[in-house]
Amino acid sequence: MNDFNILGRNPGMETAKPESSYLLKLGERVRNIRAQRGMTRKILARDSKVSERYLAQLEMGQGNISINLLRQVAHALATPLADLLREEEVSVELKLLHEFLGRLDPQQLPRVWELLFGEFGNMHAQGKRERIALIGLRGGGKTTLGALLAKRMGVPFIRLSQEIEREAGTSMDEIFSLYGQSGYRRYEKRALEAVVTKNKQAVIEIPGGLVTEPAAFELLLTSCLVVWLTATPDEHMARVIAQGDHRPMDDNNEAMEDLRRILQGRAQLYGKADIALSTSGKSVQQSLEELGSAIGAHLPAVLKA
Repeated sequence: MNDFNILGRNPGMETAKPESSYLLKLGERVRNIRAQRGMTRKILARDSKVSERYLAQLEMGQGNISINLLRQVAHALATPLADLLREEEVSVELKLLHEFLGRLDPQQLPRVWELLFGEFGNMHAQGKRERIALIGLRGGGKTTLGALLAKRMGVPFIRLSQEIEREAGTSMDEIFSLYGQSGYRRYEKRALEAVVTKNKQAVIEIPGGLVTEPAAFELLLTSCLVVWLTATPDEHMARVIAQGDHRPMDDNNEAMEDLRRILQGRAQLYGKADIALSTSGKSVQQSLEELGSAIGAHLPAVLKA
């Protein structure tokens, strides 16, 4: 069975005995996080040093995994162990809120409590400057449209992946090989912090998986106008292949199914963007004009006449 064919809800969960219900929920949580990360079970086994067979049992709710092995799995998924162990699911909103509050000075918290219900949305908008961040999977148009938009605005076009490589002093492949998923996420957040600190105005191309890291995603949402560029799975795949880049689906014979699972797993996260724009069936110029209009509606002073 393909790794991503079992990512849906386990039909036995509703009728499971109380003593096994928790393990079923734990397995489902691991599967879902793995889907969001875009990781195959083989990659997770490599990074966690837990066998694929054991991971398969865990994901099906049949593995009474030790705490030490579960810590290894959580580390490889770049996910806090507490997020795997908690009894109830935590919403994306609550995770982002936790990260946001954690960055504040303790003396600011009473004021935040007063403003939370009435003015939190306004505070969120005020935290943004004239930075445009493009998110989504490869093949959505981030590179092409990002470069054209930056030229139109007269601001730098920054590819965060290149900044991550600069921060780490090596290539993306080497970062994953040397440090795994968790090490990459640390460099990713560090690079994003540097970019938003140094650039008051920019168009930033964001790697597709950044949204799965709450701390980095919260920083992105509060410092940039975020645009989700999306397309149909077929168009995503066709564009990536046309670029000669097969990295997202290496070692996977069910590439299209995996792509759909990744899109499904990240849809709720990508949906937190300020703007969602489909580039399906549109020319580059059409997409650029729609993108410019959507951004202009949010930040009228940004685009030049």
